[in-house]
Amino acid sequence: MNPDATTGWICGVNPCYPLLAVSLLIGACAGPREPLVVKQFQLRDETTSRSDEPMVKMEKLRRLHGSVSMAERAEKLGQYYTFIWSDPEGVGQGDVELILQYQQGATGSRIKRLVRTFPASEEGGQVEFSVVGHDYRKNGRVMAWKATLQRGRRVIATRQSYLWQ
Repeated sequence: MNPDATTGWICGVNPCYPLLAVSLLIGACAGPREPLVVKQFQLRDETTSRSDEPMVKMEKLRRLHGSVSMAERAEKLGQYYTFIWSDPEGVGQGDVELILQYQQGATGSRIKRLVRTFPASEEGGQVEFSVVGHDYRKNGRVMAWKATLQRGRRVIATRQSYLWQ
């Protein structure tokens, strides 16, 4: 099975075909980019231990960074929501708003709302909302939430927790 000296083909197969097939398979798995991705993290205690998973330990250390005293660390306990959004087709068609509505354990059915606005020229970004400190200690953990991404009055995407009604 020696390659033909003039063409570089082995057994009648172009050496580029296997690479092309692999790249097509990988590309087929990629799928379209989600317009809104939600990542959640709950910081329950101020300490890290050897038994923590490495990723959880690093996330705790990142969230507690800069806190010196235990009181400062306690103020960072709570829930963190990171939203990664994308709307390249809508650039220039109005400002972008990311709205987080949520209910906490001690507030009953009262819905709280956090909003971040981005200029119309933005096509994507990342934003973090957090329910921490006094609000977290007084009103409890977030029981249900809904995130809405909209440009102008047009809703691009929504994500919600299982318990949101």
